[in-house]
Amino acid sequence: MSFGYQVLGFGSGGGAAPYTCRYLICAGGGGGGEGYGGGGAGAGGFRVIASKTFTVTGGASYTITVGAGGVSNNAPSPWGNADVGGDSIFPGDDATITSTGGGVGGNASYTPGGVGGSGGGGSIPWQTTTTYPGGAGNTPPVAPSQGNPGGASATQGIPNKGAGGAGGGAGGAGTAASAGGGAVGGAGASDDITGGAVVYAGGGGGSSMGPGPTPGNAHPGGGGGGNGGPYSPGTTQGTDGLGGGVGGGFFDAPTANTRGGNGVVIIRRLTASSATTSGTVTTSGADTIHTFNASGTFVG
Repeated sequence: MSFGYQVLGFGSGGGAAPYTCRYLICAGGGGGGEGYGGGGAGAGGFRVIASKTFTVTGGASYTITVGAGGVSNNAPSPWGNADVGGDSIFPGDDATITSTGGGVGGNASYTPGGVGGSGGGGSIPWQTTTTYPGGAGNTPPVAPSQGNPGGASATQGIPNKGAGGAGGGAGGAGTAASAGGGAVGGAGASDDITGGAVVYAGGGGGSSMGPGPTPGNAHPGGGGGGNGGPYSPGTTQGTDGLGGGVGGGFFDAPTANTRGGNGVVIIRRLTASSATTSGTVTTSGADTIHTFNASGTFVG
């Protein structure tokens, strides 16, 4: 599928002038893994510009894509793989900006963490003491980076007892697991495009199993927490509109409705630049803010 814009009225003298805007583009968080323990999912890719330098044209239509969160281990058995998060896309006059969906958490059959905007945490497979790394973040690479890698899993030296690595976030890598507990999800990133500071794109926590199991915690930015075994799904899903990754589960697949947080696309412009009412409209000082929590059309 291609993404672009259609200029309305050009050729008949009806086109409006270009103007510049600021954007925040957060992709959907990945689905959490299961294993012994399962890895937390990576947050959706996170891309922003801090000043109004991205060009759009008044009266032009731009197709906005908002990535959905990946479902956690949606196969009927706990051996199925989770889904990666969906990409979020904003095509402007200067370029098409894509934030990549979060990587999946490793599970008992797909043991490394998946790559993505931020990477998923590694897992421990069934009846082994083998550890696996987290997946790479910022994949495909962009500058500045859209995310960070997931953390590695850890073993207690006993088959079926270990801890999953955490998913990466926009502000930091997922923590590697230790033998006694699951890992903490990677830090999210704060931005004030809506007029107040909000933390986006936190990684999901890893799962763990005793003795004294300590599930990995989510990180602010919409990531879900991991869980302690045995037979425990990830505790919470990612938060919609923040693109957080799901926490990992121990053996049991997270429930079918447990998924990464949906992403978001936010566009901020000078109110005087246009009269458009696309998306959900708010204001802050001299600026108008357009928020897309689902795919739609931005008219410049």
